[in-house]
Amino acid sequence: MGTYVVAGGTNGMGRGLALHFLSRGDRVTVVGSDPARGRRLLDDAARLGAADRAAFVRADLTSAAENARVIEEVKARHDALDGLVCTALRPFPKRVETPDGYEATFALYYVSRFLLAYGLTGLLERGANPMIVNICGVGVTKGRIHWDDLSLKRGYGTVKAMLQAGRATDLLGVAYARNHPDARTRYLLHHPGFTDSGADGLAQPARSVVKLLARFAAQPVERAIAPIIELMDGPPGTGGLLAYDRRRPLDPSLPTLDPAAAHRLYELTSHVLRS
Repeated sequence: MGTYVVAGGTNGMGRGLALHFLSRGDRVTVVGSDPARGRRLLDDAARLGAADRAAFVRADLTSAAENARVIEEVKARHDALDGLVCTALRPFPKRVETPDGYEATFALYYVSRFLLAYGLTGLLERGANPMIVNICGVGVTKGRIHWDDLSLKRGYGTVKAMLQAGRATDLLGVAYARNHPDARTRYLLHHPGFTDSGADGLAQPARSVVKLLARFAAQPVERAIAPIIELMDGPPGTGGLLAYDRRRPLDPSLPTLDPAAAHRLYELTSHVLRS
């Protein structure tokens, strides 16, 4: 029996992975912001006969304090983890600044995953075959880090924010692997491709456009998560960073995986670990 935490596990790919783990007999703690979706997830777990192996933690993952609370709740619930899956992401049509001073997309897509990965490393290192899975856009080279304006106070745009946070998430994987050279925990950056994970977080008319595109072009969640499950159950090699676009391994020398930029971003944001 494995033990997993799925951040953003009440819908889309996170939900699909959580239910997969539960269906095969694992224990799963799901983190999400919507209590109604959390209840539906727990109801589905009960129908699988897994009510005693499923838990829901409600949290706003744009907040560093909420991430810290999640980490403490997971530590209280589990002695070891076999996997941390990070899928939480939603666009913000207008700029939102978190209490920690970050732009909200950056806070959710990067800072939360940063805190959860480092904060739960101790439990992961006690797992049987531990892995951190970061569902992201690795391999996409558009967008950049705005080093002099991480919070995008000048010229905010939804796509601009998503692309910056995506680049930051790529660098998070690089920095984590380099900061834990002797760790047993693998770090997987995974680009699943266009997946029908819902569009509820989008404003109109973008929501309708994405839903229409999903009907004709998106793959179902079940297909999107299959390569992730394969990599978690049988990762190639030993130690370090894995980067995949679906089932295709990516070149570690991609400019979006630059070690110097990864170290720079870590230095700029590592204070949130201390606070």
